This record gives sequence, structure tokens and C-alpha cells, in this order.
Amino acid sequence: MTDIILHHYPRSPYAELVRRALGIKGARWHSVIIPNMAPKPELTPLTGGYRKTPVVQIGADIYCDTAIAIEAIEAFQPEPTLFPAPLGRLGALVAMQAGGATFSHAVGSAMAVVADQIDDAFFEDRKALFGMDRERMKKAAPHQTAQFIGWLARLDDALADGRAFLGGDAPGYADCAMGMNVWFQAGFGLKDARLAPFPHVAAWIARCDAIGHGERIDMTAQAALDIALAATPATTAQIDDGCGFTEGQHVAIRTEDPGANTVTGTLLRCTARDIVLLRDDPRVGAVAVHFPRIGQILRAA
Repeated sequence: MTDIILHHYPRSPYAELVRRALGIKGARWHSVIIPNMAPKPELTPLTGGYRKTPVVQIGADIYCDTAIAIEAIEAFQPEPTLFPAPLGRLGALVAMQAGGATFSHAVGSAMAVVADQIDDAFFEDRKALFGMDRERMKKAAPHQTAQFIGWLARLDDALADGRAFLGGDAPGYADCAMGMNVWFQAGFGLKDARLAPFPHVAAWIARCDAIGHGERIDMTAQAALDIALAATPATTAQIDDGCGFTEGQHVAIRTEDPGANTVTGTLLRCTARDIVLLRDDPRVGAVAVHFPRIGQILRAA
């Protein structure tokens, strides 16, 4: 059976979200380390230029954005589910909140602590993609810190009823997404100070951390490209009525980030949940590149 391949780098918070999801699954997966900045020459043949992290690969199907990667992992290995009852699929909406303003508060307030130690190239890359600016980050740090602490307080309230995880007795996608924000702060030495007033959060994240990342096997980028070349996309076509596009149409897609790269290809799927483009590249052959519908701008090419 084909294994899951995760293209990531160690300090990526969204990659940590996926690593935690793989841990819940107890999954066997292959790890390909990619640069934390563009260019990413060993990833581009798979994605067509999508440059955010992480990317999940299953054969010749390439999943860009954690929201669609989580769905792929859930379908590939259904048990144990990432959407346990009673929260169920509401976990995906909780994850969207964790990845929105709260993610910005977690990242901004943590990185501001070491902003002057981060090299200029990193800020130039993130400024082009997200508009991240060193001096603005430093000035905004007190507000962002207050917002993140406010979020921790609300999270502590939610966990005060004695539940083990956000959805009840079993961990899921919501725990992975919420957990990445606490994990990111911990990477900057802020965990103990942040969590001291919030014992329920501290106990919860300890339970999440203990799950681990499953069975990780290192893989070279070339080996991942070779797997894609030898495989065939497993995705089926579906174009929803009223979406404004047709199967086989040449299209371009990009995330809503101001400096996002555009990926072009032939449209295979356009639904309320996902968009899939077929692409050809000499290094990998035909691949299907998957995106969640939310957060993407799709247009005719």
C-alpha cells in the first residue's frame, strides 16, 4: 500500500498540526524536509508552484493546505477518526478558528521575542507572501500577546468541565489545530509562562503531546518524485452545477494570501468542498493537485 508522504520542515506550525493528526492515526508516513522559504525546486514539480507548508502526497495525488490534507488522511486511514463524537465534523470549524486570527496572535507574539535575531531573507519571503513586517510585528506584540492570552483563557474555560480533549474522550482534528498554536509558543520558550494561569490547558496539551507523531520514516525528495511518476491520480471528476467552470477547462488557482503563487492546470473537480487540478510535469508525469474550496481564488486561465 502507498504510504502518506509529508513535505514539511520542523518548525512549521501547520506541519505540526498534520504530524499530530498522523499521531492520532498511529500512521506510518514518510518525511521529506523542504525549505522554509521559496524557492522549493524539489516540491514545485508536484504542486505547480504552491509554496506554503505542509504538502501531503499520496501517490500522484498532492494535497495543498492542511484542511484538504486532513480529509485525505481521514479517507486513507479512517480509524481512529479525526472527527470523534460528539463534536464530529464541527471539529473542522474549530480548526478554522484556530488557524485564523488566533494563529496570527500566536505566531506574531512569539516571533516578536526574537524578531531581531531572524535573518532578513525570512522576513522578505514572508512579507511578499503574507505582508509580515519585522517592525510592525514588534510594535504589535503587546496587543497580540493579550489576544493570545485571552484565547487561552477561553480554552481553559472550555476544558474546565473535565473533558480529556476538545471533543470529549478522544483527540481529533480540533485538538491538532488548537494544539499547534500552543506548540509554536513553546518553541520560543513561552509555554510555561503562558500556561501557568491555565491549568486545564496545560493538562490538555500534555495529553496531546503524549500522542506523538506516529511512525515517521525519512525519505529523499527525489524518492517522492519517483513515487508520483510511477503512480496514477486516484481522483474522480465532479463539477458542481453553478460553479461557473467546466471539466477540462484550463484554470488558475491561488490562495487568498496577497503574494501567493498561481498554479495552473486542467480542472477535474470543483465542488463546495474541494478543487482539483490535473497537471503534467516532466519529473512526475500526471498529478492531481488538491485544494480546499475555502480560501482559494479560482479563475479561467
